[in-house]
Amino acid sequence: MRVKIGVAWGESTDERGMSTPPTNREDRSLIVGSAPACTLLLKQLTSIGEADAVVGVVLCEKSQQPNIESVPVLGHSDELVGICAAHGVTSAIVTLPAADRALWRPISVSLHRAGVIERFVPPIDELLHCAPSVGASVQGSSVTIGAPKIDLAKLVGRQAHEIDRQLVAQTLNRKTVLVTGAGGSIGSELVRQVASYQPSRIVLMERAENALFEVDRSLRELYPEIERVAVLHDVVDASRTLTLLQRYKPDVVFHAAAHKHVPLMEDHPSHAVTNNLFGTKAIADAAVAVGAERFVLISSDKAVNPVNVMGATKRLAEMYVQSLAHTPGIQTRLSMVRFGNVLGSACSVLPIWADQIASGRPVTVTDERMTRYFMTIPEAATLVMQAGAMSGHGFGGIEPDHSGEVFVLDMGEPIEIFQLAKRFIRACGYEPTIGQPMGSQVAPNTVPIILSGARPGEKLYEELSYDAQGLMHTSHPGIYALDETTDVSPATIDDLVSSMDAVRRSQSRKAVLEQIARFIPTMGSATRPVSAA
Repeated sequence: MRVKIGVAWGESTDERGMSTPPTNREDRSLIVGSAPACTLLLKQLTSIGEADAVVGVVLCEKSQQPNIESVPVLGHSDELVGICAAHGVTSAIVTLPAADRALWRPISVSLHRAGVIERFVPPIDELLHCAPSVGASVQGSSVTIGAPKIDLAKLVGRQAHEIDRQLVAQTLNRKTVLVTGAGGSIGSELVRQVASYQPSRIVLMERAENALFEVDRSLRELYPEIERVAVLHDVVDASRTLTLLQRYKPDVVFHAAAHKHVPLMEDHPSHAVTNNLFGTKAIADAAVAVGAERFVLISSDKAVNPVNVMGATKRLAEMYVQSLAHTPGIQTRLSMVRFGNVLGSACSVLPIWADQIASGRPVTVTDERMTRYFMTIPEAATLVMQAGAMSGHGFGGIEPDHSGEVFVLDMGEPIEIFQLAKRFIRACGYEPTIGQPMGSQVAPNTVPIILSGARPGEKLYEELSYDAQGLMHTSHPGIYALDETTDVSPATIDDLVSSMDAVRRSQSRKAVLEQIARFIPTMGSATRPVSAA
């Protein structure tokens, strides 16, 4: 059977991105679902000669039908595990009408338990009404998973702030704008939003080939009138970074490229230093050298009193940019933007949970006490543009034409991850159960939540400012400003750059962690094994 409906768990893809079947296994397929949906699907498969590998039909309703379209009915969906074993089933195609989508999860759990590859085909009634298929799909401000799209802003109880479009337009319209990490979650959304202000040219800088291709393709389709340049490049290469910026001469640079995954960076601190600190140094230096009007570093709440490598290296990057901003003769306005977790970004918690639910697994939460700040991808990108446009305009205690501001986005109130998980499960149409492992006793239409324990480098809570009392109001209600440059001297920065450059090249985890702790005092108290080289 050659038909492929999406890429299922355990399948691979070829060089064209097409799904390929498991090797050395004869495909024996089931059709699972309601009788009308199974009938329609079998007719379609037969008409195109793709029904040969179907060994039977399993119905989700009680029926006395011996067969459907000459294919035997093997039983009820409650018997799936035994049916799969008895008939040597390797894959199953599930088709359910929208009204019966609650049945999908127990079917999925059974197939997962039986070790069977699962594919889902929405029946015609869903397609006609644009109902989404079951799966884990995240798009900016919403997530789709076997149910109507979930509004992420409503999920966290957050009202997005308005943007001063006139101010942002003055910054971006008819300008050359360069975005690093253009293929990432924030970077790609920045690209789309920047394009809406009709810049003269957008330079897409990304080191991941596929991600660059996709954001370039999307931009071409949405804004064909805007000149675009897709640059496959890693900003860490300082020499070529400067050459590229000399070629394209950007007016505005948004630096979104970074390593962001906390546990991974704990294991690979030299990579975090290289990418987050020296990548930032390379692109910031180049932006200043070519006379860019503005440079905006996208930072993180984890840079405040950091206890993990990711946060510490983002703080080191901030310190470098702050120092550069106060170098005599610099014309570029440099600024930084801090915000918390972005819902729906790549490998963030919601796509993970969506995938867990879609594949019949429990939802994992690290610690019941853990809290985080959240906003959606579109709002984060919007406020990054807004903050970048505000740099140098003066507010609070910061004089006009000042550079080196740290902008802090209003993230609202922190949210308990445990409570967010329960809301998300309910929004997907299921009921959460606490601490119940997956197994035969799981009640229908329920999703267990399992506490997995905090990962290396994780805080129970995050901060957005060292001193909340020092936050200054700006002209925008969703953005505050800090001036944290007084403790960053040129001598400190010179020592930081030379010391960190030496240890990152050594690839010694212990040496890198020790040097980070020299410049980031909060890292010295963090509990982590540093004995390994």
